[in-house]
Amino acid sequence: MAIETLEENYLTWQDSLPSIPDPVGFAGSFAGVSNGTLLVAGGANFPDGGTPWTGSKKVWHQHIFALEKPGGEWKTAGILPHALGYGATVTWKDACILIGGSSEQGHHAEVWMLKYIDGRIACTALPSLPKTIANTSGVLIGDVIYVAGGTETPDALQTEKNCWVLDLAAEHKAWKVLPPWPGPSRMLAVTGTLDGNFYLFSGAELENGVRNYLRDAYEYSPEHGWKKLANLPSATVAAPSPAFDLMIFGGDNGAATAQRDQHPGFSRQILNYNTHTDTWSVRGQLPAAPPVTTTLTVWNGNVVIPGGEVKPTIRTTKVLTGIVKQH
Repeated sequence: MAIETLEENYLTWQDSLPSIPDPVGFAGSFAGVSNGTLLVAGGANFPDGGTPWTGSKKVWHQHIFALEKPGGEWKTAGILPHALGYGATVTWKDACILIGGSSEQGHHAEVWMLKYIDGRIACTALPSLPKTIANTSGVLIGDVIYVAGGTETPDALQTEKNCWVLDLAAEHKAWKVLPPWPGPSRMLAVTGTLDGNFYLFSGAELENGVRNYLRDAYEYSPEHGWKKLANLPSATVAAPSPAFDLMIFGGDNGAATAQRDQHPGFSRQILNYNTHTDTWSVRGQLPAAPPVTTTLTVWNGNVVIPGGEVKPTIRTTKVLTGIVKQH
């Protein structure tokens, strides 16, 4: 596998957007755009800033924050039907669509469509997933949502090997089951799309509750089905998803899993997959403290990564922005 460092300054990283309006921040939030407004919804945190191993309790949230313009301020535009996090999000036309996820009550199959209209949120239900799923990944290709992987229940000892699609343009909307990829089950993978194809990168497999960090990659073509691609240089578990132009920003490579209290933070490496040569390249680095377990969305043509975890259980309120270099 060819790995080269690209010095091209394709993205300029900033935290120029206002921070998420919370003292601690959230992991597992949903994020997307509706009618030109950036939305960040739900997620979970430890409100006292503690950790599970010091006795703190994880709390899920149902806020929907809205940022109408880059120079503006976040406002609470509404609430989700219930507290929710760790699902997948896609932006479709003027709507932000939330898929699956978890709460204190367990994992969910509901799919919600949020629209930001006249300063408030309108929330409607779409067809539910075939079964409950959280820690899943999704991407929109045209009018079709692809969802892959995850865990069915909070105490699951195995990950799922599911690939589901929903055509939002169909008159009678229903989730369809596609054949799965030819590799291990997984959760917290990174999805992507290019030229109408669906990509599935990395993630973690659970085997009897033990996490196995994966470096494999797959492409799905509606015409030709699944194809295995070159392995990633390192795992990118829970990296912001979906990928941007098949670039993956950071992620957990598993190198520091044993360093719970002295964790150095997650990978800063930006990986880029080349579909023509079936190779990976390193395309620079993220700034310090890159987040995982958060959604990537595109707003005003730029990459936006709101909140997430910068170390195990440690949230950030920063909204990382990648300004795309204009050619």
